[in-house]
Amino acid sequence: MVGSRPRPMRRTGKRVLIIVQNLPVPFDPRVWREACALRDADFQVSVVCPKGPGDPSFQEIDGIRIRKYAPARPAEGTLSYVWEFIYSWVRTFGLVLRTAANEGFDVIQACNPPDTYWALAAPFRLFGKRFVFDQHDLCPEVYNSRFEKPSAFLRRTLLLLERATYAAADHVIATNESYRAIAIGRGHVAPERVTVVRSGPEPRRHKKGTPAPEWRHGKRHLCAYLGVMGPQDGVDLALRAAAAIVGSGRDDVQFVFIGGGDSFDRLVALKDELGIASSVTFTGPRRIPDEAVFEILSTADVGLCPDPLNPLNDVSTMNKTMEYMSFQLPVVAFDLKETKVSAGPAAVYVRPNDVEEYAEAILELLDDPERRAAMGEVGRARVETELAWCHQIPKYIGVYESLTSPPRYKPCSRGLGGGYPPAPLEDFPVSRRIHTSHG
Repeated sequence: MVGSRPRPMRRTGKRVLIIVQNLPVPFDPRVWREACALRDADFQVSVVCPKGPGDPSFQEIDGIRIRKYAPARPAEGTLSYVWEFIYSWVRTFGLVLRTAANEGFDVIQACNPPDTYWALAAPFRLFGKRFVFDQHDLCPEVYNSRFEKPSAFLRRTLLLLERATYAAADHVIATNESYRAIAIGRGHVAPERVTVVRSGPEPRRHKKGTPAPEWRHGKRHLCAYLGVMGPQDGVDLALRAAAAIVGSGRDDVQFVFIGGGDSFDRLVALKDELGIASSVTFTGPRRIPDEAVFEILSTADVGLCPDPLNPLNDVSTMNKTMEYMSFQLPVVAFDLKETKVSAGPAAVYVRPNDVEEYAEAILELLDDPERRAAMGEVGRARVETELAWCHQIPKYIGVYESLTSPPRYKPCSRGLGGGYPPAPLEDFPVSRRIHTSHG
């Protein structure tokens, strides 16, 4: 409940301000879990983020104070991205000043993209405030992946901004070992100042439930995609694989694509061009209730991870992979380094960007229910014993223990941790995120 956990404002030591630009909180699951973990460790937590539709400018949810600004219009080109960053930076800075005046903070945690909030933190560091960089994405690689003809000048600029963020940070939080290696190598950050905190699911909440056969549209099998639909996410490859399956004479497979993004309209048009409209359902472009997502994942037979091989995807953790595993879905993915780290034997890996092999792998799984069940059990076990957010909390809190006075923290029980938004938020355009599959 909003305001259900009022806490007195602290004066020193244990006050954290989290800044995020991509999504509103608590809609951003990683940031919300981080905020709740800090709160449960007896920190005072404030957040600055953009508004979702209908959001107030200020709200307190379960003891976490959240200040929000109206987001810029979705970016459509290089210049509009620059404008979005400048606008968001200025609005964020204003709310940071308001937070400093009202409840104060001792540590600023900035979540990227963009890599510009080191400049916002700089004046506060002069007064002894600490700066934590929570790296959700590799901005130079994101830029290269999104544009067909990236500018060498802009890439160099993004590398400089990234380097400045690394240099300013008292500690860097990376979402996987590949990102940690880049922070140490490319960013020249001392190894002891980089901690891996993965974005694991919540097994207690994200688990297989009662199937909803209506999502199959009368078909025997259902394949599901959950995530952002941008140029670098490979949803077009999944659609072409679906077309190959339908074209082979299989009329017993339905595909559902959950999410939205910059490429949504183009992908809907591609579905029609490929002649597979009756076999494909898009739920977007706006967010659907969590209950509907859970129904689909509880009904599906296979989870789709069509992320193509590129410098970004190969070293990035795809959140949808672990969501599928939490719902005991076997995964079909291209052979990417960090995807293999996440899924292990819970996925089938095919030659990168090969649509025909991808389609064949889907059919092989659909025709082998025993294999699907075994892979689903392995995936769920990996989530519960290794990947769940509960197992990340001690490392995350440990970062703040190293920067502030040690908080009183009790590890969560298996499969728990962090808390959840009290109810699904109103729709928020998924296209606001530059790349939300990661971190």
